[in-house]
Amino acid sequence: MSEICQVCGLPKDICVCEDIAREQQKITIAVDKRRYGKVMTIVEGINSHELDIDALITQLKSKCACGGTVKEGKIELQGDHRIRVKETLEKMGFMVELI
Repeated sequence: MSEICQVCGLPKDICVCEDIAREQQKITIAVDKRRYGKVMTIVEGINSHELDIDALITQLKSKCACGGTVKEGKIELQGDHRIRVKETLEKMGFMVELI
């Protein structure tokens, strides 16, 4: 017998909590210019308590072929990857807004 999710009451195999959490979050993508003219793509609005932010940044970094990190709840990717990040997050089920 499989485990039951405490939030939705469904078995862990078909749990929809993470999908619902993705749909409810409003994510903004912006570009910031740093020292020496370097450009960073900033992804804000992801609740790290509901989603695995480490797995998400790993997937974004591999999709964009760039380096990045998580600082203060924000994902920072090296370079201007607004379009590619937006497409990737929308495929994953997030609601995304570009700034």
